[in-house]
Amino acid sequence: MVVYSKDIAADICDFIKKESPDSIFILCDENTERLCLPFLQGTAWMKSGEKMVNSEETITDSGKTVIKSEEVTMNSVKTITIPAGDIHKTTESLIYVWQKLSEGGATRHSLLINLGGGMITDLGGFAAATFKRGIRFINVPTTLLSMVDAAVGGKTGINFNGLKNEVGVFQESCGVIVNTCFLKTLDHENLCSGYAEMLKHALLSDRDLWLRHLQFDLTAPNLGLLQELVAASIHVKEHIVEQDPHEKGLRKALNLGHTIGHAIESTAMEKGRPMLHGYAVAYGLVAELFLSHVQKNLPIDVMRQTVNYIRENYGRCDVFTCQDYERLYELLLHDKKNVGNHILFTLLSDIGGIEVNQEVEKALVFEAFDFLREG
Repeated sequence: MVVYSKDIAADICDFIKKESPDSIFILCDENTERLCLPFLQGTAWMKSGEKMVNSEETITDSGKTVIKSEEVTMNSVKTITIPAGDIHKTTESLIYVWQKLSEGGATRHSLLINLGGGMITDLGGFAAATFKRGIRFINVPTTLLSMVDAAVGGKTGINFNGLKNEVGVFQESCGVIVNTCFLKTLDHENLCSGYAEMLKHALLSDRDLWLRHLQFDLTAPNLGLLQELVAASIHVKEHIVEQDPHEKGLRKALNLGHTIGHAIESTAMEKGRPMLHGYAVAYGLVAELFLSHVQKNLPIDVMRQTVNYIRENYGRCDVFTCQDYERLYELLLHDKKNVGNHILFTLLSDIGGIEVNQEVEKALVFEAFDFLREG
């Protein structure tokens, strides 16, 4: 359930009344604790000993409406803070969250609120899904990337052994609360990072949505228009996930740009030059749209217009040279979507023309690397 919120504290309060947890934990990173947690502080549900009325309305067989109410006394809300950045989406951070939940007396009836970007919602969802074999959690995404991608769809996980999201589970949250007030705290690079996922969703949808995204000015963002595009983007992802929640077929469409993007992201990490996820996805889109044009006849105007928009707003990818191609290919072989030693891509025959499980010759993959660097 996604709530497009105008009052973030009140909407979280509604979820708490519905779930009636015995204790509440908020997972933040150092940045969201400083910039975003103040949006929630001072509300009744964050105060120890406060009573909240939980009401449930039912209709009897005779048609009579009955309202049952109970008072819920809130325990103190405990905040768990971990370092910021995807490099901290690790087993060590996961264990730290488990420890804090345990020390704080969390039970199977507790609630974890993941307040942050994709790293927090991925790691927090995994921690909640595995602690005591599963406690409830809600996601409150604070970055554009997490609003349109990580917080929605039920994927959780951590990085492991140098690979992105190598360990995790599918576990839906109790809800996702999207409020673009948090976007005021974002810098330009993080805004661009999230927008790459929105551009991907537009390519998976239709020409009208794609054109609207190419017309959006990232250098002077209109937050009102952005909120409309966010809702449209989430709708595209929800529609795909509803049809294939566990990525057996159609959901693989959401990996457009990610197969090569994750390899680029891992390479950047290995070279000590960490890259925002959305930038890696944007560069992955450039390479995979090239593959789509060559192998699936994606119209050249779609490829060129999208590539030009990415190059204007994200610059060129400079984290690898031709000497790194074999290492990039090795990383592609570790992609979770592969079958055996076959690298499987999601490609497009047109906007919305989704082609999953596509094999591509190694030589053509290297041509895509060339196109990304020099095209």
